[in-house]
Amino acid sequence: MNRQKLSGVEKNFLQRRYGVSLGRRYVLAAASVVLFGVLGCSQVSGNTNTLTKSDQPYSETPLPKKSLISDTKLVDSNNKFGFKLFSEILKNNSSEDNIFVSPSSVAIALSMAYNGASGSTQQAMAKTLELQGMSLPEINSAYSTLKELLENPDPQVQLTIANSLWANKEASLQPSFIKSTQDFYKAKVTNLDFQDAASANTINQWVEDSTSGKINKIVEKIDPDQVLFLINAIYFKGQWSNQFDKSQTAEHPFNLISGEQKQHPMMSQTGEYRYYENDQFQVVSLPYGEDGKVSFYIFLPKEESNLQTFYQNLNFANWEKWISQLRNRDGFIRLPRFKTDYDVTLNDALKALGMAEAFSNQANFSGMGENLKISEVKHKTFVEVNEEGTEAAAATSVGIVPTSLRQKPEPFRMIVDRPFFSAIRDNQTGSILFMGSITDPQ
Repeated sequence: MNRQKLSGVEKNFLQRRYGVSLGRRYVLAAASVVLFGVLGCSQVSGNTNTLTKSDQPYSETPLPKKSLISDTKLVDSNNKFGFKLFSEILKNNSSEDNIFVSPSSVAIALSMAYNGASGSTQQAMAKTLELQGMSLPEINSAYSTLKELLENPDPQVQLTIANSLWANKEASLQPSFIKSTQDFYKAKVTNLDFQDAASANTINQWVEDSTSGKINKIVEKIDPDQVLFLINAIYFKGQWSNQFDKSQTAEHPFNLISGEQKQHPMMSQTGEYRYYENDQFQVVSLPYGEDGKVSFYIFLPKEESNLQTFYQNLNFANWEKWISQLRNRDGFIRLPRFKTDYDVTLNDALKALGMAEAFSNQANFSGMGENLKISEVKHKTFVEVNEEGTEAAAATSVGIVPTSLRQKPEPFRMIVDRPFFSAIRDNQTGSILFMGSITDPQ
């Protein structure tokens, strides 16, 4: 397999900063689970963008993490949120189900919604999204920079991130909220007549176009009280740095969790890979493109272990540790060819992570508009892995509706026919001038 190459800019940076002589023995490591999401709003011009994090460089002695952005806090926050979200999703799925999600898509959508949150709702979302300690200007600026860095990282890798806001034409939204989504998230903002059945088709067509046809529907129908949707779409297509030879693909057994075995097309390859193993699992990195700035990581539990045991240890801290231990090593890999899609409603998972208030009548999205709450966060994905490479897409929708209108209370009846307490109070100062109980009116 071809070794992955650092760009001239990266070599010069490392040689100047760390005094490292970069020869042919080095590796690139990626440590990024980027996040991204959906919600709804009013008018803007469309845009397409990208998210991923370039592989970290390694020599025989691991180098300090090099970030292409001035502060890694947002990336770390997104990764932490991603692992927490995945853990919650696992709880609501059978161990035999395929699960494939884009925490990037969810995080960005919710971060756009975060721009409209205030008070305790904002605090709850910050905790869930791991954004504590970051100001809103910091978050927005970091997303804007990250998006530019991640877009189309390689001639053989296509990565686009598109955001959009779709507002009911009757909606009254804060201009500052709309401006933030346009300026920092490059969101397309459009007013629609949500009473028109064609509006859902308009939104879904945008999703289909933004995912190269891989996801064709994210909004099933639009309820009469819907105020807006914020939608995020991610599309990825990458060719392996070293493609698999189709002539080497053959039927081999694949062991299911049930204990059954099935024959399945398996791709195989020999080469030099970034690799690590311990008592519990093996992990290999399969890079895409010329420079390997994006990679596909495979974690395979040992035969005496299993996926459930692995998930017990899957968190941000361990991910960082495991990725840092990848080293170049010759080897052989056999990998199933596969294609799958997945969809999930994330309300319960996000509530469990501390965002319940955002879905309730106590929600405070005053930075977005009056009396609003999140109604539903929907997420859909697609992935195909074959001999040429990988194609994947994700869409996340955050629906916004009004909080329930408080019902006019029934007229009360108060029959003062038993002992009672009374007081005389100066309401200007709050001073109670007289008080007493009347047990026997005279």
